[in-house]
Amino acid sequence: MVSRYGTIAVYIVASQKRGTLYCGVTDNLGARILAHREGRGSKFAAKYGCKRLVWYEIYDMIADAIMREKSIKKWRRQWKINLI
Repeated sequence: MVSRYGTIAVYIVASQKRGTLYCGVTDNLGARILAHREGRGSKFAAKYGCKRLVWYEIYDMIADAIMREKSIKKWRRQWKINLI
């Protein structure tokens, strides 16, 4: 679904192959990825150079997307890699 701002998505960005992973949620995926590439996405992502979009999922409801993001953030690293 497209919200009034854009697409609601849960996403993972990476610094490089086998690098640091960052999971987030947004209602404007394009703008958020651009922000990550410019080092404005989040302090954690900027610190570790997470700029490469490696996975995303689209949602109709922001509450569902937030629940999914919180769930993924608790996962072990290997589970996230398997998801990607």
